[in-house]
Amino acid sequence: MALWGTIVNAIAIIVGGLLGMMLPRISEGIKSTVMQGLGLAITVLGITMALKSNQIVLVIMSVVVGGIIGELLRIEYRLGQLGDWLQANLRKGSFDQTSSISEGFVTCTLVYCIGAMAILGPLDGGLRHNHDILYTKSLLDGFLSIIFASTLGLGVIFSAVSVFVMQGVIALAATVIAMAFSQASLDAMIVQITAVGGVLVIGVGINILQIKKINVANMLPALVIAAVAVPLQHHFTEWWSRLF
Repeated sequence: MALWGTIVNAIAIIVGGLLGMMLPRISEGIKSTVMQGLGLAITVLGITMALKSNQIVLVIMSVVVGGIIGELLRIEYRLGQLGDWLQANLRKGSFDQTSSISEGFVTCTLVYCIGAMAILGPLDGGLRHNHDILYTKSLLDGFLSIIFASTLGLGVIFSAVSVFVMQGVIALAATVIAMAFSQASLDAMIVQITAVGGVLVIGVGINILQIKKINVANMLPALVIAAVAVPLQHHFTEWWSRLF
């Protein structure tokens, strides 16, 4: 089943979020330190991912073009609107937290949906029905959800919907991708997507550290640009070599 790993990942986020919300109230000092630690770790992860590619020009182009598209589509604003709608229409009940649903939803959507495993996992699940990568990601996301939910509140749980939709689409589309490209081209695409995703993850880390507000969600189309740019670059190289 192509979607099984994605389903497990979404459930892990929900369970972790519920556990985090049921923890005793954590002091502001601990919350701040935990969030700073997460921000630093996520930034280091992003740097590691960004260094996967040796085609920095392609990475920069993808981020710039993707950012322009995202700004035109106002992705971050729409994600925030969705979180605000949830906050306005759902009752928090006994799990009331001081953090807004919008903040938790947007932050965790970006953290869980951007990364090598978020791409490689559903691809492997769709192509080979092998879910080992997503099982590992589920453990990591579940643990992060406990921490995030204790500081950011109910919005963390709703990020499971974003994870299910994004990874589910990738898993279902994996078969078509495999038929359209050679294995070598597919590997090259994954490298570029991972590198561009790493740049965006660095932005998420900076946001968590509150160094500067970066509209990372508006840069999400950069992942698509990175995937499309690889075969286009390959065809251009072949055309250029024939020409000269």
